[in-house]
Amino acid sequence: MQGTSSLFITDPLNELNPKKDTTIVWMQEVYEMGGQILQCEMKDLIYKDQQTFANCVEIQDPNQHPQISEKVDDIKPLKDIDYIFMRKDPPVDEDYMNALHLLSQAESEGANVINRPAALKKFNEKIFALQFSNWMPDTSVVCKEEDFKLFKNKYSSIILKPLDGMGGESIYKFDESSTDHIEIFKSLTNHYQTMVMVQNFLPEIYAGDYRILIIHGKPFPIALARIPQGGSFKGNLAAGGIGEARELSDDQLKVSLEIGKVLMDEGILFAGIDMIGNYLTEINITSPTGAREILAQTGKNPIKTLLQSI
Repeated sequence: MQGTSSLFITDPLNELNPKKDTTIVWMQEVYEMGGQILQCEMKDLIYKDQQTFANCVEIQDPNQHPQISEKVDDIKPLKDIDYIFMRKDPPVDEDYMNALHLLSQAESEGANVINRPAALKKFNEKIFALQFSNWMPDTSVVCKEEDFKLFKNKYSSIILKPLDGMGGESIYKFDESSTDHIEIFKSLTNHYQTMVMVQNFLPEIYAGDYRILIIHGKPFPIALARIPQGGSFKGNLAAGGIGEARELSDDQLKVSLEIGKVLMDEGILFAGIDMIGNYLTEINITSPTGAREILAQTGKNPIKTLLQSI
């Protein structure tokens, strides 16, 4: 990265937690390699004069916090920046999609965007996993009450979740004693109009929900097992789970390599797949995290591996 420039498209800088955020690790690694670090938000993307620009700031030292105090305003054509990393967290809403459209335009002008905007537009992170349904728990995508009831009657416990959530938001577990499941389903589907995902509950979650980072089509050898706390069934760190670095199992390695081939074909160089036991639940391509915790616990840096690979 010596002598190169990297633009990070992120949430507001003051919202990035340097103790947890993978994007900050990423910036720090670029800094250690001698690269220039630029940052902007989606609202800072501009198309004018027949090309795409970013009204960006330069991060002088990502080891300082808040980084926003170390910035210099600048506007740059995206094609003149060596690497553009799309690191905006979900939701994948209209604003996000419009930013991807502009990044696709910039790509046609010669910009190097990671992950590819076309792939980010193409795949919903939960539905993408259905391509590998042989590795998944029993899964249905539904919006009608009768379909939900049929699925719930198959299992003693099920999970209900939206297709566009993150960090464990709006995920519900229902068992045979649940009485509010129909009301919650109705709310989450916007009165039976919006599709949601239902899956049989996997008790293996209590041993950890594994985040496996896929870098240039290959799994990083250490995963982050996110372990639910306090009786919760949610392992997500944002939902209170505790992260523990662990080596991949043989089955986790096998499914990671299988998914990695498809990711490379689509131009997705950095992704995070979620597995509970040997079951795949999600493929994260928008803004995967987990690198900070793996680095802190093992001294091994997934982001350094990523940057070396590109």
